[in-house]
Amino acid sequence: MLNQNIKNKIQSLWDRLWAGGLSNPISAIEQISYLLFMKRLESFNPQSPKEYWWSFYHEFEDEELALHLKNKVFEYIKNDLAEEGEPFAKALADASFYFNKDKASLLKDAIIHIDGIYEEIDAEIKNKNQHFQDIQGDVYEYLLKHTNEAGKNGQFRTPRHIINMMTEILKPDIDGKICDIACGSGGFLVGAYQYIITKYSKEITKDDDGLFKGTDAKKLSKSKKDKLKEDIFYGYDVDQTMVRIGVMNMMMHGITKPNIENVDSLSIRYEEVEAKRLDLLLDKKDNKTITNPKLQGQYKYILANPPFTGKINSVGVSENIDRVYPPKYDKNKKRIKQTVQSELLFIDRIIYMLEVGGKAAVIVPEGVLFNSGGAYKKTREILMTDCDLEGVISLPSGVFEPYTAVKTSILIIKKRKFKNGFDKPQAIKVWFYGMESDGYSLDKNRKRLKNEPLPLVIDRWNNKEKLEQHNTKLDYFNIPYEEIKANGFELNFNLYKEFVYKAPKFKSTEIIIKELHKLENEISKGLSELV
Repeated sequence: MLNQNIKNKIQSLWDRLWAGGLSNPISAIEQISYLLFMKRLESFNPQSPKEYWWSFYHEFEDEELALHLKNKVFEYIKNDLAEEGEPFAKALADASFYFNKDKASLLKDAIIHIDGIYEEIDAEIKNKNQHFQDIQGDVYEYLLKHTNEAGKNGQFRTPRHIINMMTEILKPDIDGKICDIACGSGGFLVGAYQYIITKYSKEITKDDDGLFKGTDAKKLSKSKKDKLKEDIFYGYDVDQTMVRIGVMNMMMHGITKPNIENVDSLSIRYEEVEAKRLDLLLDKKDNKTITNPKLQGQYKYILANPPFTGKINSVGVSENIDRVYPPKYDKNKKRIKQTVQSELLFIDRIIYMLEVGGKAAVIVPEGVLFNSGGAYKKTREILMTDCDLEGVISLPSGVFEPYTAVKTSILIIKKRKFKNGFDKPQAIKVWFYGMESDGYSLDKNRKRLKNEPLPLVIDRWNNKEKLEQHNTKLDYFNIPYEEIKANGFELNFNLYKEFVYKAPKFKSTEIIIKELHKLENEISKGLSELV
């Protein structure tokens, strides 16, 4: 939790950058990230030349400062450190440093503001004994809040408290790789990291949403901590700028080697990147990736909120997804794509990427749950044949304000072993939960409310086997596969929820008339006093 002084200094930094011409918040956070990495260089890369250290040059003035950072420090990071495999430096391909000699005074002000923020961090740690990595991560999260504008191509940040609720439900651990197939700023990966840190911490406190948080991870050995920070988290995103921001977000939280690639996870190139990482050969035909069975099932946990972009260009979409129907081919023996809906392709890609027994929690637009189109129905069937669809949590409208008013739900999926396409229908029932509130006002302001509904959702999920599950008048219940199939595989919470009409209670006519007479007498008395 940041104190008000730190928040004020962050706001002052944003105001100065805005006044200096950096009015695009995504561009601004990108440039701030470059400066934050430069500040970290001295402590995290002590073998680097001293002329590139923050303590060496940050007292420079005017053009000398701008030229040194742009032509020497930034180029050193982009080239030398990238060749050494430093994750953030690798993400700087084609990046540009905004602060040229004409922006020297703005650059100097930005450095002064960043120094001021870190002075406050040091004071906060000394006074309250907080962990540096924890509070530094909070600073970056607070910086990211200033990017709260609707993104292009359906991109927008998932609220942090929704991420935390989803990780509590999925329960990721260090026993397998954790992935986000459209990671953006890396929020889900950071949330999974913080969940694991909390699980293995001895000191745990509650956050503002009523969820538990720990920072010490004292129950983990050094080797497991190293593994957690270097070989657990993987992400893919089509936007290179968001890759840079995501890498920095993860590093600011303590993940030293984020594995994030600038790749469209729906594309053929995804298989090529994965094959290279795993040192696998790909079978190819007509320059198109066919498959390598070993590419499937690389991830034990997937958390995602894929972009709601609707129809996409099928050119370049991997042939290892879009299994909505058995493959069909035209007269030229080219495969006919059965769907170009991105939300359906992302679901199929998640199933492809999950290992047997692996689990995913994914946010989908509500239309996926009830659309009567053939591709939608078959996708929902696949969720209950290739997988066990364990749960559907209906989020309240307004959760993604001010980005979008689209109604969404969370799907909790566990992959099962299957042969020759579709397996048998799942034996378990699907658990439904309808959230009326997420603890914030459901408008564009999204102000925090007094209630704490998230712990209740998590508790009911964790204890769903012990609770009454057959009463559809409640806000949670189980529905068997057969009933869902009979309804065209619809997964809409409101379809199965039994709504009980409660007749409103009105005052009797006699009481209303008496109250009116009383009001009339008070009005008459008030008028006479005025006269």
